[in-house]
Amino acid sequence: MARTRAFTWFAVLSVMLAAVALMPACARSARDTTGFAVTRDLRADVPFEEAWQAVKAALREQNLEIYTRDKRGLFVAYGDTYRLLFVQPHRIKYTINLTPAGEKETNIHIEAVRQVYGVTLLTDPGWHDRKLKDERATQKLADAIMAKLSGGSDASQAAPAAVPVEESREVSGS
Repeated sequence: MARTRAFTWFAVLSVMLAAVALMPACARSARDTTGFAVTRDLRADVPFEEAWQAVKAALREQNLEIYTRDKRGLFVAYGDTYRLLFVQPHRIKYTINLTPAGEKETNIHIEAVRQVYGVTLLTDPGWHDRKLKDERATQKLADAIMAKLSGGSDASQAAPAAVPVEESREVSGS
């Protein structure tokens, strides 16, 4: 009798351990910025390589920390980290994708997301995406890129070589 009771507890604990081990993690999901990101699309009348160099120069001119730059056309850059009321660090993450639209045209897609450093019940400490409420930062970066593409250091010096295609805020479909 004692032997069957021990076997029963062993079987129950084994099944519970297997169920916990096989459960997918709740906190792990794909990066989804739906409703969080402010996007801006530009079309530049310059070859891909020139657009890539102009974006890199504009990011440096804006004093953004370039985290990733890929010759295939991907930039990830971060704005300065700041605290609100000395409590929680915030920053803005910029993701810029360049795609050639022809031999002498390049499409530029800018996405900006506000990030907050913290810990939730389901995650490790790290940066978490939050909704960006102010679109001025994205517009300022787009203007700096357009100025670099036009050959000047200021957007008011020359006619822009990049034409804004559209500005949109991704909206979540419930």
